[in-house]
Amino acid sequence: MNDEVIVTWHNSYSVGIKLIDEQHMKLIGLANKLFGSYMSGHEKTKSDSIFTSIISEIKEYVVYHFITEERVMERINYSGYKIHKEEHIIFAQGIFHRLDEFNHGKSNASLSLAYYLKDWIHQHVAISDKQLGMYLLDMKKKGLLDRIILKSKRDAETNRILIE
Repeated sequence: MNDEVIVTWHNSYSVGIKLIDEQHMKLIGLANKLFGSYMSGHEKTKSDSIFTSIISEIKEYVVYHFITEERVMERINYSGYKIHKEEHIIFAQGIFHRLDEFNHGKSNASLSLAYYLKDWIHQHVAISDKQLGMYLLDMKKKGLLDRIILKSKRDAETNRILIE
């Protein structure tokens, strides 16, 4: 791992849904971008446009990702949906808490956020999301996944794929 990478993608994180796996890779990229920015000294002031744009992108992307995952879980009637969604809420609260610390000038708040994202990937993605992936694989083996249509469309404004 080089000095500006805090976490790397590993195939063991895959849930078997290309869109979600790609989103997890993007979150890893954002965690590394934040960490690299911090290591390059971009947290010195709240007005640093590079750093604040990364923070903003993380906040927006996490919301987008959670909506995607939750829509998939709703479509497949995932039995662990309620607990999984609660984990998303707790994680989002943690992100907003760290953003608040950054906005109030707490030193190393961005480093705390980068490590929080890393821990989330190691804990939630590798465990809870992996359970979702195993559930989907089981549905696929039983031929049940083919009956569920996961419609998606590309948002013209953001160019992101949205589950309908």
